[in-house]
Amino acid sequence: MRRASIILLPLLAFLTACSTVPITGRKQLNIIPAPQILSMSFQQYEQFLNEHKVITGTPEARMVQRVGQKIQNAVERYFAEKGMSNRLSGYQWEFHLVEDPQINAWCMPGGKVVVYTGILPITQNETGLAVVMGHEIAHAVAEHGNERMSQGLLVQLGGLALSKALEEKPEETRNLFLTAFGIGSQVGVLLPYSRLHEKEADHLGLIFMAMAGYDPHEAVKFWERMAKMSSGNKPPEFLSTHPSDETRIKNLKKILPDALKYYKK
Repeated sequence: MRRASIILLPLLAFLTACSTVPITGRKQLNIIPAPQILSMSFQQYEQFLNEHKVITGTPEARMVQRVGQKIQNAVERYFAEKGMSNRLSGYQWEFHLVEDPQINAWCMPGGKVVVYTGILPITQNETGLAVVMGHEIAHAVAEHGNERMSQGLLVQLGGLALSKALEEKPEETRNLFLTAFGIGSQVGVLLPYSRLHEKEADHLGLIFMAMAGYDPHEAVKFWERMAKMSSGNKPPEFLSTHPSDETRIKNLKKILPDALKYYKK
């Protein structure tokens, strides 16, 4: 009986712990209570900032803050219009530029965003940066990382609750968190964000940047530049979790008309 319960618990979690992705309406697995994932996110974000050089007061740092705040406002407006503002409950938005040559950027749950200086030559301008930040914030508000971590708890840690996993296997749980949200070295067995996640983040990201006043046409140009970066022997870290190819660019062109409905110059 005990063995059957152990087997059934992950299945029960899968069947009952679902949320819905904005736009697509796709049901996703999410077995982690929001307060727990936000608490862990805030702790890991503070630790990351303490361990890296945060740039402040420069034109680039101010640009990151400016773009982030505009996209934050767009996200909050979009979710309010959809009657889903509760999905942003507990968010404590932060936008930081970190000195690091890696071509990378990410957003933790709760609106904790980091942009690496290494990606700025690829973004080239404020609108290019809006493409990146809109896309990363889209992953967060669509709870893609939460979904991946929920899968990891079921597959790698036997369906342990997050609090129990942190208590019994703190290092493995931390690595699972970092991997799920594409932060630092890719540790563990989780694959990069799926094509489905990327497609959803591209769509939401275009809408967010458009609502923030940035021309979504720039997304195609940015990802074309990123695609060229993948031709080398070792693609940038950003591309290890964000595949860029002709299929993605074609899809961006298809969803542009929808994003342009939200764009006002």
